[in-house]
Amino acid sequence: MSARRADEDGFRDGRPGDGPAGPRPGGRTARTRRQVLDAVLAELGEHGYDGLTVEAVATRAGVHRTTVYRRWRDVGGLLADVLDAAGADDWGPPDTGSLEDDLTGLNEEIHDALTARPPVVPALIAASFRSPQAAEAQRRLWDDRYARCEVVVERALARGDLPAGTEARPLLVAATAPLYHQLLLLGAAPDPQSARRAARATALAAAAGAFTGQPAADT
Repeated sequence: MSARRADEDGFRDGRPGDGPAGPRPGGRTARTRRQVLDAVLAELGEHGYDGLTVEAVATRAGVHRTTVYRRWRDVGGLLADVLDAAGADDWGPPDTGSLEDDLTGLNEEIHDALTARPPVVPALIAASFRSPQAAEAQRRLWDDRYARCEVVVERALARGDLPAGTEARPLLVAATAPLYHQLLLLGAAPDPQSARRAARATALAAAAGAFTGQPAADT
């Protein structure tokens, strides 16, 4: 690809739009990125990490492989960008007025994502154990999502539904972890009721002070 063409695509030295004018929103660069990232998800869902190649992604996206190599370098770069793109949205947790219902809504989204076909989300999680770049991007995504969800606990505290000092991150992990354990580690069959069960158990434990970081009072 000529230097002029690379500049038109917004790619130089493996970084998007870092010419003198800086990154350009939208346009050909954004379209190319979206095509490539969509192709990564499709290839990953169909063939898994072992079947994911730059060449297959380029072919599916309808772009030259030189463009993919220049921008993303390798499979790890592609996966990292897919995960980073997932965090660049305006998603927020539900606000139902009830901690249990808020947690149930979160868990229902997790359940749907983990049981969707093709299994893109499980494949991304599995890939993060194989690629250091994907692993780091996965950590960034987890941190972002849990940080956004802390408002669920803040609202419950403001309503007086939880004792003072309740820690948001441990509560959220306790509420969501059972779904990942059942569906990914145990390979259990999808169970829509699991979202509510995990949410209710966590909400009850939280109301009893399980996530205040303080030792339980003697009874």
